[in-house]
Amino acid sequence: MLSRRSLLVAPLFATATGAYGVGIEPLLQTNVTRYRVTPESWPAGLKLKVAAVADVHACEPWMDIERIEEIVHLTNGLGADLIVLLGDYVAGHNKITAIVPDQEWAKALGRLRAPLGVHAILGNHDWWADKKAQRLGRGPIAARLALENAGIPVLENANARLTKDGRDFWIAGLAEQEAILGYSSGRYVKRGVDDLDATLAGVPADAPVVLLVHEPDIFPRVPERVAVTLAGHTHGGQVRLLGNALFAPSDLSLTYCYGHFFEGGRHLIVSGGLGCSWWPVRFGMPPEIVLVEIEGPAT
Repeated sequence: MLSRRSLLVAPLFATATGAYGVGIEPLLQTNVTRYRVTPESWPAGLKLKVAAVADVHACEPWMDIERIEEIVHLTNGLGADLIVLLGDYVAGHNKITAIVPDQEWAKALGRLRAPLGVHAILGNHDWWADKKAQRLGRGPIAARLALENAGIPVLENANARLTKDGRDFWIAGLAEQEAILGYSSGRYVKRGVDDLDATLAGVPADAPVVLLVHEPDIFPRVPERVAVTLAGHTHGGQVRLLGNALFAPSDLSLTYCYGHFFEGGRHLIVSGGLGCSWWPVRFGMPPEIVLVEIEGPAT
């Protein structure tokens, strides 16, 4: 039987927990989460440090320009060789006081700096926010144009060769897997513009590859020759109790909700991201920047 004290304390605890999840964790805390991976397909002696920024979801008051600039400053200070942006730059919910225009968040992200540059992919909310693209069923979407105007190349089913310490590797970016929203048989359906074969086309079969995807759902289809796949989208569940996510956007994104996964020689790292989607609350899943150190196995 609940005591009178329990009946009084429970609402206070719930209120305090809710206030923390809405007003503190999403706004004031940004972690740097570090991973070190040694894929079998990565060449010995080639060391690469990648900083990944995911799910910014720019909006006021939760992710205004000042906060994005702080994230940029923190990311620039990590000493990464390469910075990647994993999609969802626009607001992911309507519990906001104002939008942040595309050109403003893109300009802020355009101040990211790394020796091997900054590369971006797009996310589902970036596509869904572009009504013209939804109507036509194709891009380029406004978020892509804003990033490119800010000097950040966007990879959509495309790849680029980079060189570190005189050795080549490839970075590949998959286009959005849930780009176009439709309505069929009384329910929403989502159509992707992703093409994994095209994304890896032209990459030598034995070349080291880092794959950028927004949703981790693609991972079971990623070939063995891809050393590391980096993903966002899930926000780590956004609310985690006792280390477990209560929600993820799809069955496979719940399977690959957060952290480092290793299957058959392939590595997947899913970032918890920075912003909020659907509701402006994070609990047990602080916003984070991910720093991945990749090194080949010892010979």
